Amino acid sequence: MKKKIQNTKQRKWLARKARTQTSLARSERVALTVFRSSKHTYAQLVDAETGRTIGSISTRDRAIAGGGSTGNVEAAKKVGEAIGRIAKEKSINEVVFNRNGFLFHGRVKAVAEGAREAGLQF
Repeated sequence: MKKKIQNTKQRKWLARKARTQTSLARSERVALTVFRSSKHTYAQLVDAETGRTIGSISTRDRAIAGGGSTGNVEAAKKVGEAIGRIAKEKSINEVVFNRNGFLFHGRVKAVAEGAREAGLQF
């Protein structure tokens, strides 16, 4: 029996996350997964067949943050560009974007735009 989630915000996030999982399960492409917290933005490339992480980057890395603010759109765009470079090094051109239950605006959208500018297609 499932445990009832009392927190409305968390319950809605988990419902959005479950809806996106169905389309990801059907895809054979590598997944570009995004997670955002209040201070940082994380992105990773996950192999669809094995479930292993191919590469990851976040605003916690000194090369991305550069001593500036890490919880804003500019930093998220840098994360997208960096994950795009990692994918190109691994010869990955097409990915499926996993927004992980977050709405597609703000920092999540900035990661997607940065990855597209780096040459990823999704």
